[in-house]
Amino acid sequence: QVQLAESGGGLVQAGDSLRLSCTASGRTFSRNAMGWFRQAPGKERELVASISWMATSTYYADSVKGRFTISRDNAQNTVYLQMNSLNPEDTAVYYCAASANWFSRGDVSAEYNLWGQGTPVTVSS
Repeated sequence: QVQLAESGGGLVQAGDSLRLSCTASGRTFSRNAMGWFRQAPGKERELVASISWMATSTYYADSVKGRFTISRDNAQNTVYLQMNSLNPEDTAVYYCAASANWFSRGDVSAEYNLWGQGTPVTVSS
């Protein structure tokens, strides 16, 4: 069974950092772009960051540029999201996702077709 499993979420204070991890099982995703999405209460899910299959290209939403860093370890079938300088507007459920396409850049939301169960991040002021 192919699965994505996120971990690392939690409750932090404004200014703190968190590192989210997403480990894939069931098959390799080394040829697929990977992304992190988030969905805050009452809002649509948005693509926060993505990384291409060889990590040569990354995308960040304007709201997180300079604060979040996405990375991947294909040998471990794992993708990470380092989140620094968190603020209350970052509060959301964060989802890891895999692109349906091989060798893509991963910066198009519609290309993702496999999702993890999500990990909640709450940032208090």
